[in-house]
Amino acid sequence: MKTDILIVGSGCAGLYCALHLPKDKKIVVITKDKIEHSDSFLAQGGMCMLKEEADYESFFEDTMRAGHYENRKESVEIMIRSSQDVLRDLLSYGVDFHREEDGSLSYTREGAHSANRILFHADITGKEITSKLLKEVQSRDNIQIVEYCTMLDILCEENTCYGVIVRDKQEKLHTISANYTVLACGGIGGLYEHSTNFRQLTGDGVAVALEHGIELENIHYVQIHPTTLYTEETTERSFLISESVRGEGAVLYNAKKERFVNELLPRDILTEEIHKQMKKDGMPYVWLSMEHIPREELEQHFPNIVKHCLEKGYDVFKECIPVVPAQHYFMGGIKVDMASKTSMNQLYAIGETACNGVHGKNRLASNSLLESLVFAKRAAKEMCEQFADTKINEKMAKEVDLMPYADKEALAEKYKKQVLNEIERLNRLCTIQ
Repeated sequence: MKTDILIVGSGCAGLYCALHLPKDKKIVVITKDKIEHSDSFLAQGGMCMLKEEADYESFFEDTMRAGHYENRKESVEIMIRSSQDVLRDLLSYGVDFHREEDGSLSYTREGAHSANRILFHADITGKEITSKLLKEVQSRDNIQIVEYCTMLDILCEENTCYGVIVRDKQEKLHTISANYTVLACGGIGGLYEHSTNFRQLTGDGVAVALEHGIELENIHYVQIHPTTLYTEETTERSFLISESVRGEGAVLYNAKKERFVNELLPRDILTEEIHKQMKKDGMPYVWLSMEHIPREELEQHFPNIVKHCLEKGYDVFKECIPVVPAQHYFMGGIKVDMASKTSMNQLYAIGETACNGVHGKNRLASNSLLESLVFAKRAAKEMCEQFADTKINEKMAKEVDLMPYADKEALAEKYKKQVLNEIERLNRLCTIQ
């Protein structure tokens, strides 16, 4: 296959990027699983927004503080300043954010935020945004989506990317050559025993970058979400209990049903406090109570959380639920500039697989959707401007040896070990320093 622009991944970043590329270009979006099986569909809480200029300094400071001031200031400024532009786009695609009775947009608050600045759609904001982006993508004749297609490697020569090697639904190996390749393949949750991520998200973009010496940044910065529903079944994806639940008044209790912490601390600090309490109690979880949230608010704002807990045997209106921290988000990744370009020519990275420095050491709640969209659009803009200068190498695509990619289990295990070993190496390095 040959295309103008190839996007690896079908989450909100990949889809939004595709929508901002020229309609006269052929765009192929490949996805490792079913198209709805991206973490973007799972995002519960919402999307941050600069709702008024008076909140800019506070929004900036909250993001920096949560990131332990290791954030790139320029990236944070770009994200915040671009939020209203992104909102206009989303509304034009039909995204239905919650509104007040007078028709104005509603804003909620989450942990480590000093103000209400988060747009939401019940407790399925990611699904609402990503499904509307997908509908728009599916209406475009120049965009082709290929499901159950796994990227195995990139085609590159002299630090220039010319496409990828893939395995399709029938287990056949192919090459896809492209003027531009965009890695939007998500995080690394599939490498962990307990994670809120889909299991197929195994850090493929990072693994390929390690293979080819593409610059990475802070890949040991892995965020643990403080509150997921506890289960003894370790093969299940951990079910997230949104930050918004605590933002609306839910409280954390120890084994004696005593409150032990400020629930709105940044995620990494709150996770540490929960682990301390679990150790003190000798329990594999702590309790979360929603008793202080009005029933109507729970039913309207968190219907899916209420439903899921009930399916697991917990009535949130009458009892506490057991919660435990689990791997949730990847702050590090493939290092990119302000236009999402990697250190390799004709190769971009967006979304969770990229690191543009917005999140620093710890992501502020509900900044992920906004950051992904902002920098996906910037990548599309630069590709539009520079497309005429790109090269294609179809000869390489035809002559590459596909035999080394035939054993999928061995290749997957190799990549998994590479990523986890590098994360462990960097963590040891930090400990020594």
